[in-house]
Amino acid sequence: MSDIAEQAGVSVSTVSKVLNGRSDVSAETRAKVQRLLGLNGYTAPGRQEYAGGLVEFVINELDSPWAVELIRGAEEVVQRAGMGLVVSAVHGRSRLARQWLDALANRGSLGAILVLSELSPAQERELRRLGLPFAVVHPAADPGPDVPSVGATNWPGGFIATRHLLDLGHRRIAMIGGPPQRLSARARLDGYRAALEESGIAFDPELIRHGDFGHELAYHHALDLLGRPDPPTAVFAGSDHQSLGTYRALHDRGLRAPEDVSVVGFDDLPFAEWVTPRLTTVRQPLAEMTAVAARMVLQRIAGEELETMRVELATKLVVRESTGPRR
Repeated sequence: MSDIAEQAGVSVSTVSKVLNGRSDVSAETRAKVQRLLGLNGYTAPGRQEYAGGLVEFVINELDSPWAVELIRGAEEVVQRAGMGLVVSAVHGRSRLARQWLDALANRGSLGAILVLSELSPAQERELRRLGLPFAVVHPAADPGPDVPSVGATNWPGGFIATRHLLDLGHRRIAMIGGPPQRLSARARLDGYRAALEESGIAFDPELIRHGDFGHELAYHHALDLLGRPDPPTAVFAGSDHQSLGTYRALHDRGLRAPEDVSVVGFDDLPFAEWVTPRLTTVRQPLAEMTAVAARMVLQRIAGEELETMRVELATKLVVRESTGPRR
């Protein structure tokens, strides 16, 4: 207790209060003491005993294969380090995000991996006030030069998807993308536009729809595009879930992929191998992204400097059965 008190810059009685779960200790001091307890191999009563403590994993939603892949990558790295991963879903609500931050301080977690639609300035300030190492995965906006972040090469991903369709002879290529305020969605659209321009094809804004990366809104967008007098012969969907919505729209219009319309997705989630036809998609290394983020957080917990604050992992086109020559 004396050693922990000295490292934390507090009294031995304060460490005793934290160990005994007393409430008369500030959240900031409690978090600092509990992190030092974890780093030194001690645990407070009532906490599950992990040699290295806990790491938080905070994500907007849990009900998708996309979330499962992200959690899997972080969990493997954290578990190998002898630590535990605490998963929280905030569902995009600021109230739940506030509750998570309060719970984090009381749990005394050592670090955090954040997969959020937005990391607000207030949240970032609170994390820094608590002295909690964190990394952002798939940032919705530019996280800034002093925030550790991990993403994917979205612009090249959009480019290679569109280039693949152009090479198959398609010239009217629609895109159903994500929210325009999201960094990844804008980058994929920019890659799409660059591929068209390289081939001398004028960008047609009438072929662009913005969704939410989910299947339902993509379904309605695809129905609208396919009902045009001059429908597209190919669709580049900004996510695999949006590809599923496109598949359903094709079915409801009496069309087939790739015979009538080619479809390319983005993510390469496990179901891409099992839908019919098997989905051509851009592989985004989701599990690898959170694994890198977890290693960054563990480095910061250990007091090590990061070689770089921003990492982008390569995307790759996986050609399957949903794309074919224009007919």
